[in-house]
Parts: sequence; structure tokens; C-alpha cells
Amino acid sequence: MEKTERITGVRIIRLDEVDSTNEYAKTIAHEVPEGTVVVAKRQTAGRGRKGRSWTSPEGGLWMSVIMKPPRVDPRLAFVGALAVVDTLADFGIFSGIKWPNDVWVNGRKISGILVEGKAGEYSILGIGLNVNNPIPEELRNNATSMMELTGAKLPLEEVLKKLLMHLDGWYRVFLERPDLLMAKVREKTFILGKPVTVIEGEKRISGTALDVLDDGSLLLDIGGQLKRIVYGDVSLRLF
Repeated sequence: MEKTERITGVRIIRLDEVDSTNEYAKTIAHEVPEGTVVVAKRQTAGRGRKGRSWTSPEGGLWMSVIMKPPRVDPRLAFVGALAVVDTLADFGIFSGIKWPNDVWVNGRKISGILVEGKAGEYSILGIGLNVNNPIPEELRNNATSMMELTGAKLPLEEVLKKLLMHLDGWYRVFLERPDLLMAKVREKTFILGKPVTVIEGEKRISGTALDVLDDGSLLLDIGGQLKRIVYGDVSLRLF
């Protein structure tokens, strides 16, 4: 069942259950104004990058924002990541960005961001944030939630309101001063200066993460040679 309401001027479409808020948002993107938000209690086919499944039971914040920027821009993922980082800080949780689209706390993932779109028409910014949802036993070494970190069940509506506020702020920065957006991304990206391995398709590239460039790509130092990584999965190397 769909319900529509407004929070601080933002149109929010609420769903009890959906396969994916991003997929739902795509079906209505042409009909609704920019900034419309789709929120679901549960996703039955939530997913991250490369179609990976994302466990989305009740208690988490599963949402998509319909945006209509001048062009599809992968840096929109950083708008979502910074908004999540700021929201977590509001609840006393200090986190960092794992390039390009995850937010981690103490070595475990708490949020993922997925940007999809149609060039010249719309972009969908999907955000999954573990709030009060239980973390499956098989994922506990790699994932965490706000409830686990704070030791208390949190008001989901308050988390949503704060996230919407920070999204609005960072989206404005993205449109008006992308250089400031990227400066903040560098500040919050915790892999910089550390040895990493990047998986690019079938290739594995190891080096030191030096910088996140203004276009959102990652700059690696590979034995004294610099390489720009546009897209890939990053893992920290322990040795």
C-alpha cells in the first residue's frame, strides 16, 4: 500500500513492502517533482552495486530520492554518503566513507549508496542504512547497525528527518560548489594513505590510495606510478 505525505516540504511516498525502492522510483520519476522520496519498510529485492543483494528487513531505512540534475553524475553517491556520515554523527556515531559508495564504522559496513539514472532525464539516489534492523549472523563480522552501536532502538522517523536535511544541504553543495563537496569527501574517506586492492572487472590492482580526484575517481600509487581508478571494489590490505 502506498501512502504520500510531506516532511518539512519534502514529498514522501511510503510503502510497506517493495522489491526495490530504486526500481519503484524509476517508474514514477517522470511524473513527480525533483526531491520526491520513496521509503519502504521492507525490500524483497534490495540491491547494491553490480546487482548484489542487500538484506532489507523492517527496522532499517530503505529509501530512494528522485533527482533531476543537469546530467547523470556518479558523484551523487558522495552526496548520499556525506549525508549518512552527518546523520550518524548526529547520533554520536563517527563513520567514514569507503570509496566509492559505502559508509563504514569500525571496520564494518553500516550503509550503502546506489546511484542509477537516465541521461538527461533523472537520477535515483538509493540509500540503505542499518538502523534498528537485526544483522544476520553470517554478516556480523562485516556489517553493523545504529542500534548495535548505540545500544538502543532509535526513532526511525528522526533518523529519516535528519538524513533528509543533510541530503538537501549536500545536494545544494553538489550543484553550486562541487569542489567543496569533493574536499569533504577527501576528509571523510578513510582509505587514503593506506594500502588497498581494487578489483576492476577481472583485474586486481594493488597500491596505495592517494586521493579522490575532483571527478570522483580514486588515485592509486602503484610502485611509484600513478593510476586513476574510475570504478571498482576496494579492500584494505593487511600486509
